[in-house]
Amino acid sequence: MPQVRFDKFYKYDELTSILNAWAGEQPELFKLSSIGKSYQGRDIWLATLTNFATGPDDEKPALWIDANIHATEVTGCTAALHLIDKLLAEHGSDEKVTRALDTRAFYIVPRLNPDGAELALADRPKLIRSSVRPYPRTDEQDGMVEEDLDDDGRILMMRVRDPNGAWKPYPGEPRLLIPRDPDEAPGSGEFYRLLPEGLIRNYDGVTIKTAPPLEGLDLNRNYPMEWATEAEQHGAGPYPASEPEVRAMGQAVVDRPNITGYITYHTFSGVHLRPYSTHPDDDLPTPDLRAYKHIGEWATRLTGYPAKSVFHDFKYEPKQVIHGGSDDWMFDHVGVYAWTTEFWSPQRQAGLKDYHFIEWLREHPVEDDLKLLKWSDDVLGGKGYVDWYAFKHPQLGPVELGGWDGMACWSNPPVEFLEKEIAPHADFAIFHLLISPRLEVHSLRVMPLGQATYSVRLVLENTGWLPTHVTQKALDRKAVRPIEVELTLPAGASLVNGEKKVEAGQLTGRFEKRSILWSNNDETTDRVKVEGVIAAPQDGILKIEARHARAGVVRREVELKQRSSTN
Repeated sequence: MPQVRFDKFYKYDELTSILNAWAGEQPELFKLSSIGKSYQGRDIWLATLTNFATGPDDEKPALWIDANIHATEVTGCTAALHLIDKLLAEHGSDEKVTRALDTRAFYIVPRLNPDGAELALADRPKLIRSSVRPYPRTDEQDGMVEEDLDDDGRILMMRVRDPNGAWKPYPGEPRLLIPRDPDEAPGSGEFYRLLPEGLIRNYDGVTIKTAPPLEGLDLNRNYPMEWATEAEQHGAGPYPASEPEVRAMGQAVVDRPNITGYITYHTFSGVHLRPYSTHPDDDLPTPDLRAYKHIGEWATRLTGYPAKSVFHDFKYEPKQVIHGGSDDWMFDHVGVYAWTTEFWSPQRQAGLKDYHFIEWLREHPVEDDLKLLKWSDDVLGGKGYVDWYAFKHPQLGPVELGGWDGMACWSNPPVEFLEKEIAPHADFAIFHLLISPRLEVHSLRVMPLGQATYSVRLVLENTGWLPTHVTQKALDRKAVRPIEVELTLPAGASLVNGEKKVEAGQLTGRFEKRSILWSNNDETTDRVKVEGVIAAPQDGILKIEARHARAGVVRREVELKQRSSTN
């Protein structure tokens, strides 16, 4: 097996080599394919993992995981590789890994947006939100453009002395900048204007504004669920699934109706987020909300991350909602439980507690900044918060570069903490797949009735925790078909009673049976019985196939033999 390190981030060619090596060395468990091309023509790799000796992936319940839709959030790709590595290394030795691959399948896209990630990982990086495609304009706008000015592989902050600046050094810790008091007069102290490291396009020597990024698309606003126009939500694209990366992912999901769950890997905040983004919890079907909360409790137990609602706990603006996200689409349209995992929390590392995920970024006590600065000094050796150093800016003259290295310790964990941060999430992925429905044969009885006729009774059961339809939303959307049972009769045989092909409805899972105090009626709603009578005047093989898109396929063959008569 390739020796994959989990204390680094891999560029596209390295990632491709690793995936191809796995495919070549363990084809019995791993297949590699491309679901499409990125905007710049890179393959978007899909890793399919299952024990192919126990059946093809498309006949088993599956979990879809994708990562790195946002350019700088490369932690997700490493987490996806860590999961793959664990599955391949521990199949046959770990009970849960073995059961997951023997009875189910994983679909894993380690890097959904290879173009954007390649910019973030460049020796001289460019940090964009998502896609590299110019949008909504193709012409560059005037203003400040982020750039690594001193070729040190980092894009830091830039502070410029200015008597009307909004920032001043914190007393006792001059590295830290805090807002000026509202009533401080211009020039009454040491004040700074704070800017990103970069150059000002078409600078007039006086005015500085932020240039809107040429690459204005956010691929995670481009999904069909309540998509909003560019005027309503920046970065959404010209129409739903307009972008090749989103279109490729959407088509791949639709082509795999056996998907029963979804996790997308992002950074940062240290939280598992669930739908809706656009609606309160009251708008979820009650069974789905209950299941979401229960799965979230397990997610927290396994990873330490809390599970939260996007609408209630993760709005970027209190009165605005997020449209067109992948997790909303997967839940509301596809009808599976969908999660966004936001890896990593510098605040939590520094010992902060009980802070709001978004509002804290706008305003928080200076004591929080001091704790974060101490964490950078003591734990990271000063790599997180870079002490200000002099630099001669070609347009602004003497400035200082420094402050937080966002890519190194905010957008992603420092590489020395990377494996520890991502490792527990492989366990959650395996858990999420193992709760999926699983169609199995409870019993099959074929009995001769005389005169070359046979009764057939097939009993199927769902041995999974979730129902065969997975979510109530899937039923509401009519996104999932019922169980189908089909008989293939031997030559010359016919049905006396029953049908060759029948629909057998949906089966509950164990999720509905959790409270012995409130409802202890353990009805066999997880089973279904199908019966018929066959006339078979000659020997032959009766074939029975039961299938459900999300719960899998089972097959049985029964030899029908005529009894010899004696006078």
